[in-house]
Amino acid sequence: MTTDNLKEQAHVDVQDPRWAALDAAQQSQLEVLQANEADGETVGGWKLGMTSGASRDAFGAGFRPFGFVLASRIRRSGSTLWWDSTVATGSIENEVCFEIGETITELVTPESVRETLKGLAPAFEVNQIRIDTAASNEERLVDNLSNWGIVVGEMMAVPADWSQQQLKVSLLHNADGVETVRAEDHIDDHFVSIARLSNRLLRFGRRLEAGQKVITGAFGRAREPKHGLWSGDFGALGRVHLRIER
Repeated sequence: MTTDNLKEQAHVDVQDPRWAALDAAQQSQLEVLQANEADGETVGGWKLGMTSGASRDAFGAGFRPFGFVLASRIRRSGSTLWWDSTVATGSIENEVCFEIGETITELVTPESVRETLKGLAPAFEVNQIRIDTAASNEERLVDNLSNWGIVVGEMMAVPADWSQQQLKVSLLHNADGVETVRAEDHIDDHFVSIARLSNRLLRFGRRLEAGQKVITGAFGRAREPKHGLWSGDFGALGRVHLRIER
């Protein structure tokens, strides 16, 4: 199969001249990452943005930008986050987290990337507002799509017959329901998203490496979450918990 066929099958972006400014901003984001790495940080994972809900295609039809997750910002389910002194302003979002089992060094399809996955888990993304809400898309990219870190629940092997269309995700605060969202018609196919991410990273000289975590888009969101216990209920995938203290 040719490179062009692989790209088409994986639903990944090509070097479209309409996205030149966004691609330049994506490269600037990686320069920020390099500065973090020079300070001793390592990449613990990646996110793919603009994949769900009202944010779909927000940067342009089919454009799916990536962001990095620092290893020092990956927390286990049940952790406590002191919000005011750590994040200050932001949100938490329910997301499915995948763990990469094999380092990916070539273009992949949604079908082949599934074979490289070690598992999946319920998770939260913690977002931090660091720039003006009226910032340009390019500025949002350089700002790493607002990512502060992630909270990851217990990993399980990807079920052979698993379909995200059956997935229903609930956000809870102190056991009280806040929001429930069904995957169907809400979020891009997770395996398409991981293939897009992997192939796009290769174009920028990066790759998905074994052990890294990947989040693929938000289900529910709590802006400026109140103190207390926040939980994400992912049905058969389990739950993730984060205690917010202020």
